[in-house]
Amino acid sequence: MKKLLPLSLLAFSTLIYADMSTQEFLYKDPRIMGMGGANVAIGGYSTAIFSNPAGLIKIKKSHGIEAEVLGLTISGSEKIKQFSDDLSNSSDSEIINTVGKYSGDAFNATISNYTSFSYHAQNDTAYSFGLLASADMNFIPHENSGANGILESHSRVYGGIFLASAKKYKGISPDILDGVLSGDLTIGVTVKYVKQKSYEAGLDVGEVTEHKDDIVKYLQDTYEVDNSGFAFDVGTLYEFDNKTWNPALGLSVMNIGSLDFDAYGAQPLSVNLGASLSPEISWSNSLKFAVDYVDLFNSQQARIRNYNPYRSQDQYDNADIGYDVMNHLRLGTSLGLLDNSWFMATLNAGLYKGAYTAGIDMQLALIKLELATYQEQLGSTLGQLEDRRYVVGLGIGW
Repeated sequence: MKKLLPLSLLAFSTLIYADMSTQEFLYKDPRIMGMGGANVAIGGYSTAIFSNPAGLIKIKKSHGIEAEVLGLTISGSEKIKQFSDDLSNSSDSEIINTVGKYSGDAFNATISNYTSFSYHAQNDTAYSFGLLASADMNFIPHENSGANGILESHSRVYGGIFLASAKKYKGISPDILDGVLSGDLTIGVTVKYVKQKSYEAGLDVGEVTEHKDDIVKYLQDTYEVDNSGFAFDVGTLYEFDNKTWNPALGLSVMNIGSLDFDAYGAQPLSVNLGASLSPEISWSNSLKFAVDYVDLFNSQQARIRNYNPYRSQDQYDNADIGYDVMNHLRLGTSLGLLDNSWFMATLNAGLYKGAYTAGIDMQLALIKLELATYQEQLGSTLGQLEDRRYVVGLGIGW
């Protein structure tokens, strides 16, 4: 049973309840997830394009060309290694008992790399080019081999190319609003191409036992589905003329195009709102507060397995997730402890889908280290199936 679920398999397969596989993201920056996932009105990183491309305008001009090379991010559930080791060490006769031990628990493993080059020009225009490669993995064991088998796979390995630009227009408000609501408006646009291979399967005991030595190849040969598409995102950021609190409002419309394909990993069009405050204080180089309300019209979807015992392969369909305000709410705060040419450290905290988040970002010269934790909600209702995840980001940047 040594090859049932080796760690290398985690780069290719995802196993989870069919009606509990959310798919609302392409990339989760640990810096942002540490502060509750709130970034619609914050920005400042190249990864702003995954929430609001207008946020690119907050990349510091003094940094010149900002590069993030080999930005490797690894995330996993709390007990994922223990579960993997137990399965790997189980004999054929012990598989059902091992699965039963973890039945009802949710697990995740994600490996991503986002490499980007960004530039904030002196004419208040920002540009960014990025390459994404990722494997998204979620799994849950079933004690009884029913409609979902003992291991159900909703997997994807995907990549994409991203081109983005943001332009700031200063002093656009009417004269009557000067000194009250006057400020600067930034408009941002992202164009992206995403290609993925997805693997959806409810593996029963016989399949797992027969293909335990070549399960990756079996998933690829039997269940692989190719999808690709172009899309663009549009976002705005309004920064008020208040140098004490530096308030800002953000709005983004994401995934306008052909990423809403009928497979795990679909990216439906979504509308997101955000607000932030960045007060000037003497004892910190950076303090930020943010609140987002994402996917305003609840377009995000889950994958539903329509089990049919008379078909050789079941049909999976996208289905809307029930509307729950807390699933859409993001709250975050960020406190910069130190930021100079050699070392940077920032503490993050927040609330994501009703559960706490925390994180720390550090950079020593060119080496970046990011740590974060957040809790994903995988059930059809809040609290039905919770998965606490831990994220490590390591990269080279300047």
